[in-house]
Amino acid sequence: MHLIIDGFGGDADMMWDTERLRSFLDEYPSNLGMTKITVPEVLEYHGPNPSDGGISGFVIIAESHISVHTFPHRDYVNIDVFSCKSFDHEQALADAQSLFNLTQVKSWLLDRGLEWQDADQGIVETSRQRTFLQAAASGSPVG
Repeated sequence: MHLIIDGFGGDADMMWDTERLRSFLDEYPSNLGMTKITVPEVLEYHGPNPSDGGISGFVIIAESHISVHTFPHRDYVNIDVFSCKSFDHEQALADAQSLFNLTQVKSWLLDRGLEWQDADQGIVETSRQRTFLQAAASGSPVG
């Protein structure tokens, strides 16, 4: 699953709070039933355009990653919870809203997973697709 969140209208002080974000990223994977495999990294950014400034944080989990990017001057946050394991996406969305007191969110939930039963089938199907695309590009009959 891949939960993508765009959040708006939050608390700007919370969006600058590196310790708050670090603590969230440190504790949150276990709340989702996931396994943290790195220490969270949180960085503050101040660029030539002040509206680009904010903090970014991420934690690598065994199942993939969680990342957060804040833009306090724009009242905007984007958050990704990317996992090969299912999780309670509605609770994750509510938790993200609460983290920054967001007044509005847009979210997308994408299924993530392997299309094939095993690596051997994946290799066979990928080879077939490559052969098909090469034939189509060269103008050769396909089929």
